[in-house]
Amino acid sequence: MEPIRETLKRVVNAPAFSERYNDMRKEVLENHGVQKFLEEHSSEIDKSTVDRGLHKLYEYIDQSHDCNKCPSFEGCINHLKGFEPNLVLERGTIGISYTPCRLKNAHDNKRRASSMIHSMYMPKEVMQATLSGFELDDSRMEAFRAVSKFLDETTGPDNMPKKGLYLYGKFGIGKSYLLSAVANELAEMNIRSVLVFVPEFMREMKQAIGDQTLQEKVDYVKKADVLMLDDIGAEAMSSWTRDEVLGTILHYRMAERLPTFMTSNFSYSELQHHLTYSQRGEKEDLKAARVMERIRALTEPVKLDGRNRRN
Repeated sequence: MEPIRETLKRVVNAPAFSERYNDMRKEVLENHGVQKFLEEHSSEIDKSTVDRGLHKLYEYIDQSHDCNKCPSFEGCINHLKGFEPNLVLERGTIGISYTPCRLKNAHDNKRRASSMIHSMYMPKEVMQATLSGFELDDSRMEAFRAVSKFLDETTGPDNMPKKGLYLYGKFGIGKSYLLSAVANELAEMNIRSVLVFVPEFMREMKQAIGDQTLQEKVDYVKKADVLMLDDIGAEAMSSWTRDEVLGTILHYRMAERLPTFMTSNFSYSELQHHLTYSQRGEKEDLKAARVMERIRALTEPVKLDGRNRRN
């Protein structure tokens, strides 16, 4: 049997192997990144160093750089997903180090931003909203400007306008979408938002009495950096949910001067009328006025108009 050393020597010296090796060496040395690396280390690298490190140089050129060969983070072709190779010289030997790529950084930032938003019963598609995706026309410009002003005046969790917005108007015109877009913008600033679909939240609060989680859930909502109450007025409001749940949340946020956003189909006056009558038909003007006083203290009303975009 032929010794393994002789076998390897014969394979290496074969014309086909030699040709492939030379082609690979040529491809490696013509790569811009490799040339730049060799120039930067010209005083430390000679031909033998290149020959010994040729497999590392080929590993380097065979991968994506600045995500130029990757369609997305999920479609990354590199040996380490989300990391791009960098040539290094360590003790006279060519090696490779890996650093996070542009797509990974964007992916991580998006995940980090998503963790800053807690949604309670909001539709998933709405939660993907962006300001750039908000269709502008004359009837929606006032709301867009009000939102932009709030964001421009926000520089961090401890420096936000004390008043949020009360976005109101008819069904399907983008109130919830704009609310979510604001939450996503705030998340980029590391500001935590809690988005609550009010009708479903109020139903859960009634159930929470039985499982003794009411106070915990109310505390979580009322202490959010930014609270967004979506579709207030669409729920069948009882005296208890109005006074003990909504009233408690709004009173805390008013006292602590925490930004609060709301959307509704009702104007201020229409919402007050809605809050005045309990499920049992009782007329409670004073209690409704007390809740509205807190809403006015927490928000600026902005009407949103336009066509129904759900149809």
